[in-house]
Amino acid sequence: MPHTDAETRDLFDREMREHARPDGPGVRVERAGPVVRQVGGPDDWNGVVWSDPGLDAAGADAAIAAQIEHCTALGLPDFEWKLYAHDSPADLGERLRAAGFVAEEPETLLVAHAEPLAGPVELPEGVSLRPVTDAAGAELMARAHERAFSTDGRRLLHQVVKRLEEAPEDFVAVMAVDGDGEPVCSGRMELYPGTGFAGLWGGGTVAAWRGKGIYRALVAYRARIAAERGYRYLQVDATDMSAPILRRLGFLELGTTTPYVYRPAR
Repeated sequence: MPHTDAETRDLFDREMREHARPDGPGVRVERAGPVVRQVGGPDDWNGVVWSDPGLDAAGADAAIAAQIEHCTALGLPDFEWKLYAHDSPADLGERLRAAGFVAEEPETLLVAHAEPLAGPVELPEGVSLRPVTDAAGAELMARAHERAFSTDGRRLLHQVVKRLEEAPEDFVAVMAVDGDGEPVCSGRMELYPGTGFAGLWGGGTVAAWRGKGIYRALVAYRARIAAERGYRYLQVDATDMSAPILRRLGFLELGTTTPYVYRPAR
């Protein structure tokens, strides 16, 4: 890893944000003036992933207005500006809120070397890991996500099925199932060719199974694959629930990121 946290963050900003890759089939990443955004269909993730560090107040307001116009013109149900705490100007979050974006819960940006995390991890008796490779597995994965996070898993299901069918080569999905085959935890990994980073997403464990090492096992499973494919770093946007576990595993905190979501009036 680079010598300082600031150097690691700069590497992340450059490779994963300014030069972002599409996170699935049917979407594209484009530079639009001072921002980089991902654009896809209504069930894809659409939003800004990077903004120019030199952005000033007037430039920020103009960029925000342009993204609202873009989102509205495409008829998207929502559009996210992924704001990092070190982005400029310092009051960019306030400007997004003033324009109608709604801030969701902030997450912690964590990064770690993949190889040291790739060792074996014991699972509770009766629990096993199962790769997700088809639509049936994706449905179970979405069910685990719904049970862990109490959210609707339909968009996740759509994205995972589409990815497995059209572009599975840089995508890993895995779940933990109990002795009855019921999913109790799931997680995904995006591999970003041309970078040193692999992103861990969606890790969540059903409440009754937390504290038993299952989440840690899913991290190790994905870390092993990342290391085998030559990726040096794992990156996570962690919730308050998963961040303490990841810190104990050796992840370093590089800052926070907050999703600002705009939903056009219907």
